[in-house]
Amino acid sequence: MKIQWLGHSAFHLETAKAKILIDPFFTGNPSFRDEDRRGATDGLTHILLTHGHGDHVGDTIAIAKETGATVLANADLAAWLSRKGVDALEMGNTGGTVNLGSFSATFVNALHSSAQITDDGVSHSLGNANGLVLHFEDEPTLYHMGDTDIFSDMALIQELHEPEIGLVPIGDRFTMGGAVAGLAVQRYFKFQTVIPCHYGSFPIVDQTPEVFLQAMDGSATTVETPNVGGFITR
Repeated sequence: MKIQWLGHSAFHLETAKAKILIDPFFTGNPSFRDEDRRGATDGLTHILLTHGHGDHVGDTIAIAKETGATVLANADLAAWLSRKGVDALEMGNTGGTVNLGSFSATFVNALHSSAQITDDGVSHSLGNANGLVLHFEDEPTLYHMGDTDIFSDMALIQELHEPEIGLVPIGDRFTMGGAVAGLAVQRYFKFQTVIPCHYGSFPIVDQTPEVFLQAMDGSATTVETPNVGGFITR
């Protein structure tokens, strides 16, 4: 599996059978590099969304129409995307698993909100915020936590899914900060690799992963902090 961090909480995953975008926030993302756009969308098969906030839905509508990629989202967000002209949709909700061919995606809890004020000035409730656990045929199991605080049922996510790779929000203010994220990883999970995210973008979130790195000091889990646009292979 090749994992590319695209800034904020956006990731591009490439496996032998799928090319996946998670939370593709490109336009308006201060940390996104325009030169990464083509590589992230060429041959795209799936777009996965953790929740309905604009910094996670991002460019989903335009990319889906351009590429024909299948979009996975919670039922309320999927219904809203359908009204916006997205045709290839798979919907689910907390606790459910969706088979997407070469991999499956399970919606798990996240402690966060999920609404969006659109161009018409109306606030739309877009379902619950979730994390997503991805199980692949011949690749490591990956857990994108979405936007969340720590919660004790993370222990159940570990027990049920045994994720090997964790994509973990650390930026504080809107999610758990680095110290709490480090506690969550070390107390509840047995990740082989973690990649922090949701930092280094907007000025009001933490700009570096230093607090998280300090909290993870001495852990057996490998912490990877790629530059925006950088790749990790697992």
